[in-house]
Amino acid sequence: MTDEAARIAENVAQVRGRIADAAGRSGRTADAVTLVAVTKYVSADVARLLVEAECRDLAESRPQLLWEKAAKLADLPIRWHLIGPMQRNKVRRTLPLVAMMHSVDSPRLLAAIDEEHLPPAPVLLEAHISGEAAKHGFAPGEIEPFLAKAAKYRHVSIRGLMGMASLEGGLDVARREFAALRELRDRLRVNCPPGVTLDELSMGMSGDFEVAIEEGATIVRIGSALFEGVQ
Repeated sequence: MTDEAARIAENVAQVRGRIADAAGRSGRTADAVTLVAVTKYVSADVARLLVEAECRDLAESRPQLLWEKAAKLADLPIRWHLIGPMQRNKVRRTLPLVAMMHSVDSPRLLAAIDEEHLPPAPVLLEAHISGEAAKHGFAPGEIEPFLAKAAKYRHVSIRGLMGMASLEGGLDVARREFAALRELRDRLRVNCPPGVTLDELSMGMSGDFEVAIEEGATIVRIGSALFEGVQ
C-alpha cells in the first residue's frame, strides 16, 4: 500500500468513527448514516483509493466531472451521487450513471428527469434552508404544495430532502438550520403521496457533519476531511 493510499484509508476510518460517535449521540447506529465522499477536487486515481478503502458512495457537483470519473472508474462498484446544480440538457446523460441525485431544485428539473421515462430515478429535493442568495433550492414553504402534485411524476422516486447550512454563523446556526430541515421532513412525511418516501436527509459536510447527524442526517457529504495529508 502506498503512503497516499494508507493516509486515505486512515482518514476514511477516522471519519467513519466520528460518524459512529455522532450517530450514537442521536440514538442511532453508524449504519443509519451513509458516507458520501465528495471527489470534485481530486483526480480519478485518488478517488480510486477511496473505493479501495471501502468507501463506495462517491459524489460530484458537476455533471461533466461525474461523467469523466465514472468512465475512468467504470471497473469499480461505485454508487455515484450528483450533489450540485443540474442543467436540464445534461439530465439524459447523467441519469443512467447515478444512484441518487441530491440537488433537484425546481419543478422544471424534476419534470425533465421524469420525461426520460427511465426506471424511477431516486432524487432528493433541495431545500433552501440558509437564506443565502448563492444557494439553490425550494423555499421550505414551497415543498409541501409541490409534493401534493408529485404523484404525476411516474419516473421519479422522491426519497427525501437535501440542504446546505449557512457559510456564516458557525455550528450553532448550522444546527438550527439542520433541525428545521428535519422538522420539515418529519411533518411532510406523515402524508406522503404515492412515490414519495422522504426517508433520507442529506445534510452535513466536512465542517458540520457531526452536528448534522445529531440532528437526523441519514446522508453526509464529506470532501476535505477525507483528503487531509494527501497531495
